[in-house]
Amino acid sequence: MPGEMLKGLPQQPRTLIMGVVNVTPDSFSDGGSWPEPAAAARRGRELAAAGADIVDVGGESTRPGAHRVSEQEELRRVLPAVAGLAAAGVCVSIDTMRAAVARQALAAGAAMVNDVSGGLADPEMIGTVAAAGVPYVITHWRGHSDDMYARAAYRDVVAEVRAELGDRVRAAIAGGVEASQVIVDPGLGFAKRPEHNWALLGRLPEVACLPGGGPPYPVLVAASRKRFIGLLLAGGDGTPRPFLESDDATIALTALAAGGDAWCVRVHSVRGSADAVRVTARWREAGGRAGPVGPGSGSSGLGSSGLGSSGLGWPG
Repeated sequence: MPGEMLKGLPQQPRTLIMGVVNVTPDSFSDGGSWPEPAAAARRGRELAAAGADIVDVGGESTRPGAHRVSEQEELRRVLPAVAGLAAAGVCVSIDTMRAAVARQALAAGAAMVNDVSGGLADPEMIGTVAAAGVPYVITHWRGHSDDMYARAAYRDVVAEVRAELGDRVRAAIAGGVEASQVIVDPGLGFAKRPEHNWALLGRLPEVACLPGGGPPYPVLVAASRKRFIGLLLAGGDGTPRPFLESDDATIALTALAAGGDAWCVRVHSVRGSADAVRVTARWREAGGRAGPVGPGSGSSGLGSSGLGSSGLGWPG
């Protein structure tokens, strides 16, 4: 399946689970829950025990309207947590837009870089990742959180996201990042309104296959607890479902994303999603597919046989 060659990351014949640890006071759903490094490391170990294959540690909120913290503060928040988790044998991803933070987190034991700006926020990021030779998540992004919704204008969101992701992937490869270490993320919620998020989720196979040909890239889906889910589940008076009450819906999205051959899903509450990917993998196996089809199999790996007309990836 796409993602089989990613260095230093778990290899499974199913969609992986990435657990979220925000060492921040202001992240949208769990800000302030793990404000100190020791608590964050403890939370990461809990997520790994619950079934997370990777734990993503971040020290800067990217919620809508958030303002940036200093590099020094971001480092203070994340480095002890990264080091503690890596020492405990947990596969750690560093969630940062700063090359300096990425470098120090990798030195502390992180195995990959998850950059929601796709290299746009810091011109040194691509060189940093290339030098380290680690997997790199390139997210579709149009600007910082304080004004990103002003940039949420699309004629065809899937086509435009694919094109812009393609530009960032080419820039990364030109800067020395190995193509086999690139992971793409459609950037749900980043300069996207609910209708844009749903369109991208419904057409994940197209997001994986960027313009210009070549095999599909591994896709990371980060929908967990985001506001577009709460809006869908709003009460009769129109009040959105609270973030912490949308985990069941997140599990449903995990199953659908796994059925659509997502490489990994990024979630706040792990156990239900870990169950969902295992159920989906077994369902596919029972339907005659041993798992997501990968490069060299004679198929694109995404959107191949067994996908329903909805493109959501249910086995036939």
